[in-house]
Amino acid sequence: MTALSSQARTAASQRWDVVDIARGIAIAAMILYHVSWDLSFLQLIGTNILHIPAWRWFARGIAGSFLVLAGFGLTLAHVRGFRERPFLKRLAKVGGAALAVTLVTYVAFPESYIFFGILHCIAVSSVLALPFLRLHPGLTLAGAAFCLVAPRLFTSPALDAPWLDWLGLGASDPVTNDYVPIFPWFGLVLIGVAAGRLLLSRPETLGLAGWRAGNPLFRILVWAGRKSLPIYLIHQIVLLGLLSGVAQVAGPSPTAACRQICLMQNGDPALCPSVCSCIVQQVPERDLWQRLMAGKAAAEDNTRISRAAQQCMRESPPS
Repeated sequence: MTALSSQARTAASQRWDVVDIARGIAIAAMILYHVSWDLSFLQLIGTNILHIPAWRWFARGIAGSFLVLAGFGLTLAHVRGFRERPFLKRLAKVGGAALAVTLVTYVAFPESYIFFGILHCIAVSSVLALPFLRLHPGLTLAGAAFCLVAPRLFTSPALDAPWLDWLGLGASDPVTNDYVPIFPWFGLVLIGVAAGRLLLSRPETLGLAGWRAGNPLFRILVWAGRKSLPIYLIHQIVLLGLLSGVAQVAGPSPTAACRQICLMQNGDPALCPSVCSCIVQQVPERDLWQRLMAGKAAAEDNTRISRAAQQCMRESPPS
């Protein structure tokens, strides 16, 4: 690998607008996902995005991009040698934020609180990645490959103990709203480290490091990338607060309300979604479903729903 001059190392260690833009795009994608998750959680829409593979992969892609960028940024930050003080300062910020997320979600969602989410993974991975900052990128990529395949090779019920859940090698996933264990996710951090090392060996590095965003949209993304941690910490509080107010006024979507009523009446969980899709087409009024959920439905409301349900059941193909 080509060694960088002292001047090049100094330039490369500065903040890169292009990296901040990438992080800003990841932040925007995260907010989009959480808006959709909140709408689904509050039943403002009839779709449960957790049951849709495309949304699950979208969430994984967002988490993966943050981890790759964390590894890349770690390489840039220490290109002139390990800087202990800045590293410990950043680790304290990320670790403290991770602890705050655990405490807040434990209060809000005690049965599914976040004990090892994206911030926890970044904090621990930042420490684990330090030895790789001076290794050849090929060895780092080999370590990344091992991390990525480890869950397929070493998963065991013996590792299902709660105190080992952070490894990600248990036979079953714990119940939590955000789960980013070391295996396989540390592998993406190592990919970021290797990518940083490879890029820093190229003479074009100075041009990329020195590029500055001029477009207004790019400047907004740069700002978001540089404020990613506070945005991450507060955006869900703001979104849930706003959308909870909307949910109080608007009530659940007709589809969500129908499914909930169907399940409360011991309906077939496999049949409720399709039958409710049919019922809501015939009875789409949101205020009617609000009355049903509140137990304030009039006799004619129940009659309409009953007739629609009977027709939909007749039209539903046998299982």
